Amino acid sequence: MSIPKTFAALFLLGTAIGVPAESKSPPFQPVQNVVRERTGLSVRWQQNADARAESLAQVRTLLKRPLTASSAVQIALLNNRDLLAALEDVGVSAADLREAGMWKNPSLDLSLRLPDRAPKGPNWEEAAAFDFLDLLLRPLRQRVAANQLRAVQLRTTDQVLQLAAEVKKTVYTLEADATLLAKRQAIQEVQRAALELAQRQHEAGNITDLALAQQQAAYNAVRLETASAENEQREHREALNRLLSLWGPDTSWTISAALPALPENEVALRGLESLAVAQRLDLAAAHQDLAGMVEALGLTKRYRYLGALTFGIDTERESEGPHVTGPQLSLELPLFNQGQTRIAKGEAELRRSERKVEGLAIVIRSDVRKFHDQLTALRELCRFYESEELPVRRTITAGLLLHYNGMLVGQYELFSARADQLEAELKSIAARRDYWTTRAELERAVGGSLRPRITKSAIRKNP
Repeated sequence: MSIPKTFAALFLLGTAIGVPAESKSPPFQPVQNVVRERTGLSVRWQQNADARAESLAQVRTLLKRPLTASSAVQIALLNNRDLLAALEDVGVSAADLREAGMWKNPSLDLSLRLPDRAPKGPNWEEAAAFDFLDLLLRPLRQRVAANQLRAVQLRTTDQVLQLAAEVKKTVYTLEADATLLAKRQAIQEVQRAALELAQRQHEAGNITDLALAQQQAAYNAVRLETASAENEQREHREALNRLLSLWGPDTSWTISAALPALPENEVALRGLESLAVAQRLDLAAAHQDLAGMVEALGLTKRYRYLGALTFGIDTERESEGPHVTGPQLSLELPLFNQGQTRIAKGEAELRRSERKVEGLAIVIRSDVRKFHDQLTALRELCRFYESEELPVRRTITAGLLLHYNGMLVGQYELFSARADQLEAELKSIAARRDYWTTRAELERAVGGSLRPRITKSAIRKNP
């Protein structure tokens, strides 16, 4: 058989089996399914201009209405540039999986030697070979690449859920900011009225310079607090703009009016740690990385004595003589390096990864307990304000107003009671804000959902 024919046969064989078939399940589908199950929202792999334009149109439609936690998260999933960049990791890893299923290209060596004396005919040699060891390792290499793809899918989905938690926290903060600022402005109006009364009384000689200065200082303090609240609101608004990747006219959105009410029932701690360990996708990704390392270490141990192994056909023809054709085998002899260091390194890396996985699981359980404890305490604090502190403050203000109408107390006592009531309302709103941001943290710690779900579209072993 001539070398051109041999090379052609190798080319046809590579064309037939060198390119693995496409997976029945698109590589991004598991990410979409898990995100939809845990958030009720959609995330898209925007692979072309049409998909990007469609997502941008949906974003601008959502921006026309006041933002809620859910709509803001949906905008972030469609528009956050860091997330869109991270989603491409799935495509890169899927391409690596296809690459792992391909054969290496065969090599073709040609040599031509010209004699320095008669006969003057050239001596030429041809050899075609392919890496036989690569053929043996192909199925194992595919399994390692498949493990890596699953880990990337899990890690990418975890990034989506982490972004959702950050957006929720920022939206809850902004919803509280609007109400807090309104209360600050109301307190400022009360203090302004008290200051105007003090100025009139000072002009009439009824109060001292010290008393007027004290009223002025109280008013100035409230003005500074109001200005600080306005500045915080602007900072939080910009934080949400960054999370949603908005700029230009798209930043003129509005936020929903107020924080949602507390849920009637609180989630119990029992079983929540186990749910978090089962649901946390970063932990699942770490387990998947660990499985890949076990697979790779087994591969190293199994083929530790095999180095380069190539097989092919060699043809040589003298200037005056027949063609000489025969098989060619190249084998690396493991005399000095038998893979000991590779195995020792792999085992050390495996132990290191095992400890990291265990450490991550411990941190996850600790976070669940911490945020659940905080959530319970904040719920009790919110109930205290709503059921005890605020009713008492309203009763005091109403009673002092009756006494004022009966000329039993002065205006300053009434102003002070009204300011104290507004301060209590401020603290109540802040407690409710902290409750919802902590709940978002707990959802993140548990894995995106506080309720266990049986998922049919989890990231399976064979993507």
